[in-house]
Amino acid sequence: MFKFGFLTCCVFCLFNISCNSPYLPKQKGYEKIDFPPKKYQLFNDPNSPYTFEYPVYAQIDRKINYFGDYAQTEGWLNINFPNNNATIYVSYNNIKPNQLNSLIKDAYTFANNHNIRANLIEDSVFTTENGVKGVFFHIGGDVATNHQFFLTDSVHHFFRGALYFDTTPNEDSLAPINAFLLKDLTHLVNTFKWQ
Repeated sequence: MFKFGFLTCCVFCLFNISCNSPYLPKQKGYEKIDFPPKKYQLFNDPNSPYTFEYPVYAQIDRKINYFGDYAQTEGWLNINFPNNNATIYVSYNNIKPNQLNSLIKDAYTFANNHNIRANLIEDSVFTTENGVKGVFFHIGGDVATNHQFFLTDSVHHFFRGALYFDTTPNEDSLAPINAFLLKDLTHLVNTFKWQ
């Protein structure tokens, strides 16, 4: 009888302890993200062959981590968005004779590398009001980068950028941030000028 009473008391205590946690309903969506207001500043480095406007909530990093080695390469930089764990990786090439087609092919290859996970890849050719020509890639799906672009004057300069997030790709959860940063990418491209 004592064993039955002790066992009943232990079971009652376990149920009592386990039932004291508050009930938390499952979330029906992702957390709301508060974005800062859009405001831009000019990137105008005298050693750089280009200028553009970028958001005040972004940071320019001129030291490039290239396979573990930090180096400063002319025209290469990262535009970091620390509040969104995002970076626009920028590369620049001074076009050598007969190199333009190779650079364009590489840009399309970088975009098409996401074919395995992408559900669409759209490219759009454009010319800005500043006379800068380029192609913008929109890549849909759970891919590492949803937006890439390149700009060129077809003779001397080739500028390429890609937006990456420092997180596991999830198109649904990254959609608000992608939409917010797409406006910044568009502004960067539209204010871009060669020096």
